[in-house]
Amino acid sequence: MKPQGEEGFTLIELMISMGLFALIAVAGLALVEGIIKVQGRTGQRLDRLADLQRTMFVVSSDLDQIAGGRIEGSGGALSFTRAAPGMGGAAVPLRYVVAGGALVRSAGPAPQPVLAGVAAARWRFWDGAWVDRWPVGDSDKDKDRWPRAVALEMQVQGPGGAPGSLRRVIALPARPQEPPQ
Repeated sequence: MKPQGEEGFTLIELMISMGLFALIAVAGLALVEGIIKVQGRTGQRLDRLADLQRTMFVVSSDLDQIAGGRIEGSGGALSFTRAAPGMGGAAVPLRYVVAGGALVRSAGPAPQPVLAGVAAARWRFWDGAWVDRWPVGDSDKDKDRWPRAVALEMQVQGPGGAPGSLRRVIALPARPQEPPQ
């Protein structure tokens, strides 16, 4: 014969164990939901960071492949000619400007937005000191000179939407000497 009361769980014990299991399940679901939200925000930030890095790469690459010709820039615009070895060696005129909240690269008739979320951009030029305009003088000799470096300073929407500042300084190659005529 079995003593009474030892045949299984009581209703109270069963309710307590089910309540504890429910609390553990809710905590687990909340943890998974939090991880998914963080992953989404991290993905957006990584995408924005990739856009910023790609923009700086394109600008640096263009200026690294600058071809003979004049450089003109002031404030938020920069114009120069870039060598295009992949296009039969022809030089391509380029212009960078901020329009509609984006940094726009114009190479021919179809402008390309390079980076969205740009509040302002400023080009500066180094030739012993930083200046906001190039060429500095109005003579042909001044117009034919290149600065030693070009800086791009931008106010952008950063990863996560916070405003931020970016600055990239690109040293220019020495200007090729043109044969005397």
